[in-house]
Amino acid sequence: MAVTGILAAASAILMMFSISVPFMPSFIKLDISELPALVAAFSMGPLSGVLVCLIKNLINATMTTTGGVGEFANFLLGVCLVLPAGLLYRFRKNRRTAFLGALLGALIMALVSLPINYYVTYPIYTKFMPLGAIIEQYQAIFSGVDGLFSCLLIFNVPFTFLKGFLDTVLTFLIYKYISPLLKGKRK
Repeated sequence: MAVTGILAAASAILMMFSISVPFMPSFIKLDISELPALVAAFSMGPLSGVLVCLIKNLINATMTTTGGVGEFANFLLGVCLVLPAGLLYRFRKNRRTAFLGALLGALIMALVSLPINYYVTYPIYTKFMPLGAIIEQYQAIFSGVDGLFSCLLIFNVPFTFLKGFLDTVLTFLIYKYISPLLKGKRK
């Protein structure tokens, strides 16, 4: 429980250090806050990874400008990433399965981002910013988008996959070194 809490705190801090990327509207940020959740899912099981996602978003919801909507969507998408990765790894504990599970999770996260954003996130955001203004921000980058669905399909789905893939790669770069600490084994 303590390690899950520590990883959730690290995840919440990483979420605060989000950056804008030039190929996305300014209100969409890139962060690597699912990295600790993936570490938790691999080291302590999928439930621990899900709890890291939940705690991270509860902490960030207290400081949000999205009214909690962004955090709710982030939680759902984070679960889409860590749950398949953790479940597959639980049944076959090897590096290849962990990587394939995380890639599957990144793909699921990207695909699920479309309905979550289309039916939940953006309808709530349009209460604060007109839909036309949101679409204009996408059109400033690529004029070929003509509605919310095409914006999400062309921009958000690939971006979400990229985010999940980045979290996956970074997890694999550090996991070997921090795993003994998480499992209470010192080298």
